[in-house]
Amino acid sequence: MPLSPPLRRFVQHWGEMGTRWGVNRTVAQIHALLYVAPHPLTADEIQTTLRIARSNVSTSLRELQGWGIIRVSRDLGDRKDRFESMRDVWEMFRVIAEERKRREVDPTLAVLRESVAELRRMPSEREATRRLGDLLDLMETVEAAYQEMRTTSAAEIRTLLKLRGSLRRLLRLGLRRSASA
Repeated sequence: MPLSPPLRRFVQHWGEMGTRWGVNRTVAQIHALLYVAPHPLTADEIQTTLRIARSNVSTSLRELQGWGIIRVSRDLGDRKDRFESMRDVWEMFRVIAEERKRREVDPTLAVLRESVAELRRMPSEREATRRLGDLLDLMETVEAAYQEMRTTSAAEIRTLLKLRGSLRRLLRLGLRRSASA
């Protein structure tokens, strides 16, 4: 699949950003290519377009399938798998957020909860208990916000994000009133 210069630039940039997000460059580039492709692509088409080794394509496609952000299909009478990315960016964001939570946040919360529980029984570790307790509180607050976001529609999230300035002003006004009372 030939890529126009802007699409090639996007695919390359997505790969660079992927490394900053902890995702393999090739995995991110393949995801970007599948997202902008007008139709599902075969592994051969991906390999040719991105000029990468077939083994790297196969490994990367398995990784993307593991994340749940690409689908595999076959045309009738064709033995080749075709791959396509999710098209709804909000749903894709939800899937990626859920997977990152499962891989990163959940294990961290478990370790923090266990560590704080043990530290509370150790009077000599008061400061460490406080610090890890603060971190646990932050992580649990973010996790609760995430759980709320999971059940909120994309339209509601967009509206909330558009209202963020107004909501922030209302919150500050309420905080000032409660501080002066």
